[in-house]
Amino acid sequence: MWIDTHCHLDAAEFDGDRDAVVARARSQGVDGMVLPAVSTANLDAVRELAHRHGFVYALGLHPLYVQAEPADALDMLRAALQRHRGDARLVAVGEIGLDHFVPGLDRTVQERGYVAQLQLAREFDLPVILHVRRSADALLKHLRRLRVKGGIAHAFNGSVQQARAFIDLGFKLGFGGAMTFERALQIRTLARELPLEALVLETDAPDIPPQWLYRTAEQRAAGHTSRNEPAELPRIARTLAELRGLSLEVVAAATSANAREVLGLAQA
Repeated sequence: MWIDTHCHLDAAEFDGDRDAVVARARSQGVDGMVLPAVSTANLDAVRELAHRHGFVYALGLHPLYVQAEPADALDMLRAALQRHRGDARLVAVGEIGLDHFVPGLDRTVQERGYVAQLQLAREFDLPVILHVRRSADALLKHLRRLRVKGGIAHAFNGSVQQARAFIDLGFKLGFGGAMTFERALQIRTLARELPLEALVLETDAPDIPPQWLYRTAEQRAAGHTSRNEPAELPRIARTLAELRGLSLEVVAAATSANAREVLGLAQA
């Protein structure tokens, strides 16, 4: 069985064929998915989808959207975590973190939201799913001060030193479509050299399409789509297997076991 540890199944891109997307994923052996929320607007949606399809979910406020949230957004998130505290399918606080790549974002607001959500993760004894975009050191600074129950550093693309710092704090590192590009030398080096027990697989569907789905800006303007799907996970995993000289079966078993361990999926 494959586990997609990061899939935005509630995204509008799937509104027309969501059930077919799930069916295609299952036909490829992707029987597990983690559905992270990104704002107060989709806290209920990810939970409902997880229950409908037998998946698991996380509740959190994404750094790209946190400054547009209402003033009581953190109170709303805490109330949702409290309301669903006994739900075995609630496995993490996420997607939370910091984004130091997109221009125009208020870093102070991001940091305040991130710290508050780490505190919620501690309060509810949950791991976290982290958005890491040119922000690894800032994320680690607060994780060292506010220790949480581990989690996943989603779409990891930092240094080896940063990777090992996350691992030492109980985190697994998420690898997906970006790894399939031959010119993604840093990501491919990490995927090849980091301990296998530290890696999990993800699609970030409908985003971060693998190389075979990538479209240029000109192609997208002409109407060509590059929607990623969880059904792509085994083919993405083949890249990891080739980089490490392992069989697909070994990669499936190891990455699924890693996901179950860090998110407590055996209990979900």
